[in-house]
Amino acid sequence: MNKYFDIKDSLYEITKKYPETLDLFISIGFENMKDEKKREVIGKSISLEMALLTKKINVNTFTERLVEIIEEKKNAVDQALIQKAKKVKSDVKIDGILPCPVRVPLMDAFSKWMDDIGSKLNITVDYELKAASSGVDWLKESIKKAESEEDLSDLFISAGFDLFFDNNLMGKFKSKGIFEDITGFEKLNKDFDNEYINLKDPNGQYSMIGVAPAVFLINIDELNGREMPKSWEDILKPEFENSVSLPIRDFDLFNSILLNIYKKYGEDGIKRLGRSLLKSMHPSQMVKSHIKKSTKPVVSIMPYFFTWMTKNAGPMKAVWPDDGAIISPIFMLSKKSKKDKIKPFVDFFASKEVGEILAYNGKMPSVNPYVDNMIPKDYKYMWIGWDYLNNNDIGKIIKECEKIFNESILHL
Repeated sequence: MNKYFDIKDSLYEITKKYPETLDLFISIGFENMKDEKKREVIGKSISLEMALLTKKINVNTFTERLVEIIEEKKNAVDQALIQKAKKVKSDVKIDGILPCPVRVPLMDAFSKWMDDIGSKLNITVDYELKAASSGVDWLKESIKKAESEEDLSDLFISAGFDLFFDNNLMGKFKSKGIFEDITGFEKLNKDFDNEYINLKDPNGQYSMIGVAPAVFLINIDELNGREMPKSWEDILKPEFENSVSLPIRDFDLFNSILLNIYKKYGEDGIKRLGRSLLKSMHPSQMVKSHIKKSTKPVVSIMPYFFTWMTKNAGPMKAVWPDDGAIISPIFMLSKKSKKDKIKPFVDFFASKEVGEILAYNGKMPSVNPYVDNMIPKDYKYMWIGWDYLNNNDIGKIIKECEKIFNESILHL
């Protein structure tokens, strides 16, 4: 239950009161709701509960996403008013992009922390922490325009290999050594600090708070005699050409997939990945793609979180790749020159509390060593590696991979 709507409310009532939710309803198959007149006729005749049952979508997960969209819009309006009212420069400036599934609980926890602890710091703070669905262009633009350390915010939180490693973006400041990992962790969570993976930056510049793993969702009804794919190498096989849905609109995760496939399989791997593409869907569309009458993807590659929206009795089976779920890290960059002032904020975002929100609410494993990520111990992760990031022009590689991928697509 939430304070905005009831699952017995009609789709029309919800979208009329909260028009920002309309796109999500359209994405789950209610195309007629694009038309205002049809929306009124059709939307009044079906409740939210019935709509989700019809589409075989998990009610709790979907309503959480609806609440997130509503509160995201509300927070955006509130933040705009706050920014407009500001007349003095703050002591600390925080910018970032938070993953959609966890933005609301993270912002709730941050607001509570600010009331309980932040208010006692005698530090003025200006923060803008948008949802990933709002895009990263605003953040990229501010970094592009920055000519010196003084032009940058003091703390950044976001996923994005291009954002943080492209030499035209944060990469130009990384080389100057203005960032420092001040989380204080000697070792990260054992899931990410072991014999086969280590996410801790050996140069002590970048830190992370968690990762978004990419896994497979297999429509077993569409395999048609093909063996269940269990690895990234399987996805690249000829039998899965024109059969895979990739998260192209999720730039952070897609770039991570491109980088890892390129590192492991070279240009040929990117070409084969392109040939595998059937269509690009938002993860909320992937989980109910088996319902559509049009051509269906056999494999949908998506963030681990969205596999929890599927019905146990349905044809969709989640598979964690044997060679590791490719991860898109949620980075945290802290200015070395401002560490005395930003240390309390870094401690909050690196805390066990935040780690548990990531791991439990978003199925995004935390790097905090005291969080139980509840991921089976035999599940592995595929990580591009610090050596690769530090010794290559990542922005250039991403652009090259995108070009090769686009040239290889058989079907859009």
